[in-house]
Formats: sequence, structure tokens, C-alpha cells
Amino acid sequence: MDLIKIAEEAFATRKEHPAFKSGDTVTISYRIKEGNKERIQQYRGVVIRISGEGDKKRFTVRKMSENVGVERIFPIESPFIEQIVVNKVGRVRRSKLYYLRNLTGKKARIKEKRGTATA
Repeated sequence: MDLIKIAEEAFATRKEHPAFKSGDTVTISYRIKEGNKERIQQYRGVVIRISGEGDKKRFTVRKMSENVGVERIFPIESPFIEQIVVNKVGRVRRSKLYYLRNLTGKKARIKEKRGTATA
């Protein structure tokens, strides 16, 4: 068991990301490798789930693209994540927002928490 922990610590990125929770709208700058070229893609959406613990923590971000819902799971310790920006702090009462998958239009909006400073 000790060797597993040593290997995990060796590959950990130890990047500092802002604190966010379910319901927040975030923009993730993700590094994509295509052939021998690299580019950074911006992925903006609502965090619908945070799961795992410690280095294995991951979060699911949902966005609408051409009227189709697209979800993507990001490991928090991924070396491909350049930065995470919290755009809006949402006011929700649940930690898993799977019900957003069935909603469309104005019903799928999440209210913004008032009185918080966003960057």
C-alpha cells in the first residue's frame, strides 16, 4: 500500500484551483493534444456533480451545445487542466443535479447566489 501512495504523490500536480461546488458555472481551460500540436480549449458549463476524495476527486460539468446536452468528467488533479475560473456561484439545495438533464429552456436555469464576489 505504501508504494501506491508514493506513486500517487509523484504524479500529483498540486495545482491550486478555486473552491467551487455543485451548481456553480465554471470555465475550464483544458489542454488538448492533436497529433503533434497542442491547444487550450475552454469548456464552460454547470458543475452537476463532485465525487471522490483527495487526489481522486473528479467533477462533472454539463453544457448545452447546439441544443444537445454534453457532460464531461474532469479529474481535479489532471495535468491537462491549465486553470479553472468560477463564473457564477449557483444557489442549489442538492449536491447532485441530475434533474437538469430532463429540463430545457428557462426551467434549466440555476439561480445565482447574491452578495458573493466572483472573479
